[in-house]
Amino acid sequence: MTPIVLSQPSFANPETQISVYGGYQTAPHSGVSGDDPEANWSDEFTAGWDGKSFDAPAYYGARAIRWRSDNWGWGGEFTHAKVLADDSTRAENGYEKFEFTDGLNIITINAMRRWPSAWGEKITPYVGAGLGFAMPHVDIKTTGGTHTFGYQVTGPAVRAIAGASYGINDTWAMFAEYQGTYSMNKVDLDNGGTIETNVITNAVNVGFSYSF
Repeated sequence: MTPIVLSQPSFANPETQISVYGGYQTAPHSGVSGDDPEANWSDEFTAGWDGKSFDAPAYYGARAIRWRSDNWGWGGEFTHAKVLADDSTRAENGYEKFEFTDGLNIITINAMRRWPSAWGEKITPYVGAGLGFAMPHVDIKTTGGTHTFGYQVTGPAVRAIAGASYGINDTWAMFAEYQGTYSMNKVDLDNGGTIETNVITNAVNVGFSYSF
């Protein structure tokens, strides 16, 4: 009698994995410096940021990873984060709008490390790190003054990831993770000024992955 062999998910061959996610994202206060000739500040101020992850356009992200072995992979990731200066920040410094809401877009090349079935047959923990750049949609308007509105490439960015996936079947998985980004943003204003701020985001993501 021929024995019946049950198939198991295999990580032995190169594998491409596409992931999409949403989540809850925040950002701590950060310093703002530069020169805005129409605003009510000089040299620098501290911006308090709201994330408002679920307001349109909502926070989301996507990545593609090519796993070259059971444990190591690399690929690219795009995150549509968002930050808005809070009411007191805008009022104290002379702004009607001061935000990156369409969004604070982070694009990186990532290196990833995973441990298949480390926490049971179906659960795979993983970590990752990425290096790239920020391309926010700048939406800054001084009170009664110039409105700077549009996408700009503003500086370098880095990303850190730690999470775990749960295998639904051989191709689909769901996952939860922490993700942090750090971006250096130098914005050119339409009134001839510049603004610089380094923004940290913290996010808890949930999503789905498809592997082939």
